[in-house]
Amino acid sequence: MNLEVRLAKREDTLLVLSMIKGIAEYEKLLDQVEANSKLLEHELFDENNAKVLLAFLDGEPAGFALYFYNFSTFKGKKGLYLEDLFIIPKHRGKGIGNFLFDYLVKQAKADNCGRMEWVCLDWNQPAIDFYKKKKAIPMSDWTIYRLDEQFF
Repeated sequence: MNLEVRLAKREDTLLVLSMIKGIAEYEKLLDQVEANSKLLEHELFDENNAKVLLAFLDGEPAGFALYFYNFSTFKGKKGLYLEDLFIIPKHRGKGIGNFLFDYLVKQAKADNCGRMEWVCLDWNQPAIDFYKKKKAIPMSDWTIYRLDEQFF
């Protein structure tokens, strides 16, 4: 097995979109995907609002991690926010998720981040188990609030 991980390039936009749809389908949220290739290309490569790591196993797309930086007032430092980590089902259990996650931990350390955060659906037990093995602490005292663009 040959695992290659690299940052996405503009020509990977359709692949990134397919991965986003893959995670949305897994999370039973495919009907909520509004992203399209033109929007993604602009936001990822013109605006640089997020970065995408792509994983390829023996040259075949295998997974991705999309992340960006936020800021913690309490830490007084930026943080790395993992928006999505997704491995294509047939490639799960091969260490790709571990590799991508560990890569991001190293990136957060190299960038002097105060923390790394993400959210996980409460029914996604395989992901919960994975994150617990990584020594992640669930923040059960916090509730996520969202204000969708239709309200501003």
